Amino acid sequence: MMARGRFITVEGGEGAGKSSNLAFIQSLLEAAGKRVLFTREPGGTPLGEAIRDLLLGHQHTGMADDTELLLMFAARAEHLQQKILPALEQGIWVLCDRFTDASFAYQGAGRGLSHERIAKLQQFVQGSLRPDLTLLLDLPVETGLQRAGKRSQPDRFEREAQDFFERVRSGYLRIASDEPERVRVIDASPGLPQVQAQISATIQRYLESLDE
Repeated sequence: MMARGRFITVEGGEGAGKSSNLAFIQSLLEAAGKRVLFTREPGGTPLGEAIRDLLLGHQHTGMADDTELLLMFAARAEHLQQKILPALEQGIWVLCDRFTDASFAYQGAGRGLSHERIAKLQQFVQGSLRPDLTLLLDLPVETGLQRAGKRSQPDRFEREAQDFFERVRSGYLRIASDEPERVRVIDASPGLPQVQAQISATIQRYLESLDE
């Protein structure tokens, strides 16, 4: 019987360096002999990418918070059925840029939607599936926004005020505190070499734990 693939997610606020580090994480896993599927949320499927455009674009700037949450989970349901679950069943490791932790952080802590409501959607859409390992790239909000400001035009989320992102960061850190076995916090403040040294050590420890 083929061993199930592992599900690894990468989370973080604006400017935390997810894009810079996802390819690095994929290369570490592939060097360890794993077949890896890289994907992202919201998105990952044609329908999911269309929903992503609705969520991140500026044509619906007055979107209700509940609508935003439901669209996130609609994209996630499609993503799981069409891409993530089939890959895991084939023994492929899935590396995903954001997952449900982002819903708890952005729509929960950021928008103020109740944890219980999000948890019900999580159970409805995912059942018992949870990431096996989550890397949380964490840095002060002000630093992250300065970094993000040097990139392209801000999307609908990136235009939020700093206090929104402070709540998002607090939400992420609360998750990490509640689930230390799954969520490993990476200090994303220093330069890329130092950040990637932390990531490499974390991935190595995780791989070794599977062999024990």
